[in-house]
Amino acid sequence: MAKEMKDLQKQWHSMMETIHSNPHVVAFMNSRLGRYLDNHPFVTLSLLVFMAVSAVPVAFFLIFAISTTIIACLGMVIIEGFVVSLGGVTLLCVLGGLGLVSLAVSGLLSVSYLALRTMLSYWSDSK
Repeated sequence: MAKEMKDLQKQWHSMMETIHSNPHVVAFMNSRLGRYLDNHPFVTLSLLVFMAVSAVPVAFFLIFAISTTIIACLGMVIIEGFVVSLGGVTLLCVLGGLGLVSLAVSGLLSVSYLALRTMLSYWSDSK
């Protein structure tokens, strides 16, 4: 089991070196925003979770907006403005809720990571 863990750790370090040697990643990490996110991992995780969970509602909204625009081209301009406004307000509410959910998931993942790290540290120290 220890050999498998070392192999997995070696693969992980190799993948991380590949990512960190990418010139785009290096340029981003040297920027002001990259340094801030590097120093605040909870904010980084929250943004990552938020972007992941908000992709589907934004895609649905874009499909909705395009389809209502096509319908508006057929002559329903006033209804289209109202419906897109209503959709925008709905999207705003959904994204606000997803922001709260992403903060909760980030907190849960952070606590899980700390608990797992502590348990693994305790396990390796007991051997």
